[in-house]
Amino acid sequence: MDFRILGPLEVWDAGGEVSLGGPKPRALLAVLLLHPNEVVSADLLIDELWGEDSPERAAAALRVNVSRLRKALEQDVVTTRSPGYAIQIKPDALDLHRFERLVDEGRSLLARGLAADAAVLLRDALSLWRGPALADFAYESFAQAAIGRLEEIRLGAIELRIDADLALGRHDELVAELEALVAEHPLREHLWRNLMTALYRSGRQAESLDAYQHARRALVDELGIDPSPGLQELERAILRQDPSLDVEATAPAGVRRATERSILVAFTSETYADALLAVAEPLVGQPPRVMILARLVSNAAELGPVSTWLEERRSVLDARGVQARVASFTSTAPGEELARLAGELDVDVLLANVPDGLLAEGAPDRQLRALLAETPCDVALLVPRDATPEGSVLVPFGGAEHDWAAVELGAWFARAAGTPLRLVGTSAVPEQGKRDASRLLSHGALAVQRVLGISAEPLLTTPGEEGMLEASRDAGLLVVGLSTRWHREGLGSARLRLAREATPPTLLVRRGLRPGGLAPPTALTHFTWSMRP
Repeated sequence: MDFRILGPLEVWDAGGEVSLGGPKPRALLAVLLLHPNEVVSADLLIDELWGEDSPERAAAALRVNVSRLRKALEQDVVTTRSPGYAIQIKPDALDLHRFERLVDEGRSLLARGLAADAAVLLRDALSLWRGPALADFAYESFAQAAIGRLEEIRLGAIELRIDADLALGRHDELVAELEALVAEHPLREHLWRNLMTALYRSGRQAESLDAYQHARRALVDELGIDPSPGLQELERAILRQDPSLDVEATAPAGVRRATERSILVAFTSETYADALLAVAEPLVGQPPRVMILARLVSNAAELGPVSTWLEERRSVLDARGVQARVASFTSTAPGEELARLAGELDVDVLLANVPDGLLAEGAPDRQLRALLAETPCDVALLVPRDATPEGSVLVPFGGAEHDWAAVELGAWFARAAGTPLRLVGTSAVPEQGKRDASRLLSHGALAVQRVLGISAEPLLTTPGEEGMLEASRDAGLLVVGLSTRWHREGLGSARLRLAREATPPTLLVRRGLRPGGLAPPTALTHFTWSMRP
């Protein structure tokens, strides 16, 4: 069977398109396909399909719709697995997986300078799109985050294909497409960079410089920041007609990465500034990234003092050799605005302090919910302590999807700071027939070693919160993954206790809309920040 979500939801087999029945079985299939080969709990399915309007006998209603869906699909495609259901699909049976594989192959070819082959594969990948992803669920709440994620990876693939076309000297035919794209996405510097390059190579230097001014106005007006140093340097190169801009000069070496990678540090006050920067600064060094310092305020009277404060911080970082930019503006919806900022600036990870309310209640407030739900990259919330993050990095690891994001961020920090990395799992409980977690920890450690070339030491501790608290007592930084059910369960009792009582500074990491670069091959996609340069 062929499952398609890059457009309206469709299922095809040898006999043609499969009829899925009414809207609820279709929505159920869409939710399951967003978690292929994973168990989706019955509670989550009920929440996604009905929300606050769930029927009185919601579990029975769900079983009815599962039964209808099973009748429409092949036997054993939808399976019952505690605590819910899973859809079992073969490799390449989902159009999203084919798209990601083709784009990944195209990216690899482009990095090796094989632009012509890369362009072919990237066009094949983009041809799988039949319109907006999950178009028939555009107004359903369960699909909003997924639609945003899918649109982001589609746009990333378009940018990659344009990189390949520019390397092949197709600048003339790209201008109109790029002009339409920057009109639709005026804050994406990658697109502006490619438009400026295409115009310049087409003999339109004045228009290329005018495009830079349009980009600058968009960034200043919307975000309060100047263009990146890379875009500013491109303007200067165009002014002096630098020969390196010619397609003949760039093609032999392949296509250089045009996107500036960055870390977004969001301050809510001056109180946690030093603690946040102590975590952020090592992360921007390996590989080099720009640190974006952002502070959103509720009224215009605060802008002046806040801008001065941010500039002072930027100057201190600059003196230490850290490239930083600042952004400050008024907002009545800071969670949504920060999520948008992270998406537009191609941010690798958003770092912010834990709101006091989260530690008090264990559940995010409205603004934090918006930040966690809409930010495309990983989000790390810091619980600061009196101590700075010096010493080993400790990551509880159970092999779940959200644990990989915590391992990746913890390993990234450990490598940059030159400190040991320890993955923590439970020791054996013979009387309950439970073996220890050493095999699982070894799997995580091998992934870290493969990607980073650093070792991750396994550490076994007694099951339960007390064991983890004891294990973290001598650590310099504790990194904990947030469950993908955070929107329903909040932190959960175990994580809440760690956040409140653990000795070292603690990072609570919500996995981004895409799996991280250390995720296992069955989940891996490279549309994410990765520790690889």
